[in-house]
Amino acid sequence: MYDKESVRRPLPAEEPTSTSHPDVVERRREAAVEWRVTEVPPIETALWLVKPPARIRGTWEEPKEAGEWLGRQLMEYAPRFASARDRGAELPVAYVASAVERLMWGGDVSLGFYLGQPLFLSLALVTCSPNRTRPDLPCPAR
Repeated sequence: MYDKESVRRPLPAEEPTSTSHPDVVERRREAAVEWRVTEVPPIETALWLVKPPARIRGTWEEPKEAGEWLGRQLMEYAPRFASARDRGAELPVAYVASAVERLMWGGDVSLGFYLGQPLFLSLALVTCSPNRTRPDLPCPAR
């Protein structure tokens, strides 16, 4: 799924024309069908804000609380990480500290780990107050 970029981008605003390349028409068709339902991470972390609210795993008022959630996810999945380097206890601690720092200045966090082929764990924390990189995107329902 990660090589199918059409499911990683929201529906383009422009409609294809009769002279549009077939790939453009197909990409719009795929995006219309799959964008809202797929759990594949969007091409930009901030675009999680326009995914359906059912994709939200939690909301937090403070970066530290979001970091604690991230830490729990990392500890739960760490034994399954494909890379032995990522399985150590020190790496989740570093990721959480970095994530909290980034969230404090309004940045987003996006992490990904192979759990073994073809499984991939994607974790994202998205700032919404408004989002620094995409202030035009509304915060999803809480």
